[in-house]
Amino acid sequence: MADDTAERIAKFIRPLRVEPGAKVRLVEDFDPGYKAGIRKKREGVELLRTGVELLADYQRRLAAQDTYGVLVCLQALDAGGKDGTIRHVMSGINPQGVRVHSFKVPSAEELGHDYLWRYACRLPGRGEIGIFNRSHYEEVLVVRVHPENLDRQRLPDSTRGPDVWDRRYREINDWERYLHDNGFRIVKLFLNLSKEEQRIRFLKRIDVPERNWKFSPADVRERARWDDYQRAFSQMLSATSTEWAPWYVVPADHKWFARVCAAAVLAHTLIDIDPQYPQVSDETRRGLADVRRELEREAPKGAAADPYAASIAEGKSGNGAEGKSGNGKSGKKRKHSGGNG
Repeated sequence: MADDTAERIAKFIRPLRVEPGAKVRLVEDFDPGYKAGIRKKREGVELLRTGVELLADYQRRLAAQDTYGVLVCLQALDAGGKDGTIRHVMSGINPQGVRVHSFKVPSAEELGHDYLWRYACRLPGRGEIGIFNRSHYEEVLVVRVHPENLDRQRLPDSTRGPDVWDRRYREINDWERYLHDNGFRIVKLFLNLSKEEQRIRFLKRIDVPERNWKFSPADVRERARWDDYQRAFSQMLSATSTEWAPWYVVPADHKWFARVCAAAVLAHTLIDIDPQYPQVSDETRRGLADVRRELEREAPKGAAADPYAASIAEGKSGNGAEGKSGNGKSGKKRKHSGGNG
């Protein structure tokens, strides 16, 4: 069952993957309205629910194993749905195991370092999932569309020639490979929004008073550079989709489908890692058995010595008691996603 789930997820996300070495023409190669044949939103909502359950299980294993870390890089134009993707996809995951960082205009301190410094400072630790809401790829996107930002980075004149972008692509690829080789997996998601859908979402932010705060006139100014951004995205995807950190272009015109895709790509990464709960030694098990016997002796009169073990035994006996807790009161039967989704 686990292998079947892994294969279905891999097949689902395959059309989204940017093959390393491919030359991407974003407008021609990826449809922002693609839905993989899923006709109804409620089907997508159910898929997302299943995906969130799967992620929760693997995140617990990731934290327990404490060997690998995962970095999710989210890139999109304004109104692309980054915040909603984070909120829905990570809804079932223990917040202690997830760190989200949103990168704004660099501070004076950050500009006093190399351009990757502020991102390196916020990388996840082992056992954690880190999310960059906008990432180090801003350095080859916004900075490329607005090259005047290079002036604020105070680079030496010798490093500001026409090859600056190719050099940055190489540096980013090398940095990500270094992270991968040290046990950190990188999930790169570009939420691909159409120009018309962005227009509709901007209007909704204006029309709905509760969303006015999300709108900025600067968003419209950036929209005027749409073609420039499409070229920058295409070049970035072509140059930085690697075997160790491939890009996935997520169709973002339908928010629910974008969230399903994001969950699927992250699940694929975690399944590939296949984190396992640590196995304790025989000596530790003997110690646990001693503690168990001591705790069982403390059970109040008339109570089960070990309510959990008793409930498991009753469930296996086939007498229908698996839906009861150890205190004899009825409870809901819990689903366990395990590793098979």
